[in-house]
Amino acid sequence: MSKEVLSTDTAPGAVGPYSQGIRSAGLLFLSGQIALNPATGKLVGDDAAAQAEQVCQNILALLTAAGLTAANVVKTTVFITDISAFAAVNAVYARYFPAPCPARSCVEVCKLPLGALVEIEAIAAL
Repeated sequence: MSKEVLSTDTAPGAVGPYSQGIRSAGLLFLSGQIALNPATGKLVGDDAAAQAEQVCQNILALLTAAGLTAANVVKTTVFITDISAFAAVNAVYARYFPAPCPARSCVEVCKLPLGALVEIEAIAAL
């Protein structure tokens, strides 16, 4: 199995021992993105919807760096710290991933890195 690392400065750098993305077996696996501003490395957005906006922008930046678009995304996993924010996050998500939408899971978690409210990971077909 071969794998190729995706790395770009147009999306936030890794805040741990992981890659922004990995190409392997005809797929691009994107690490979970939180609402980090790529220029400052700081968390942005006071609520889940605002953070979801930055998260989706970060995902699009990674996809663009790989020569892909949101249409290539086949699966996402959404992590939110408060399930009552589901509708607000969903409204933002729907603008970035229109029909035919990727397969998706959404789960409420206790905490996310750096106090983020939303994290999304994605898998795209190459």
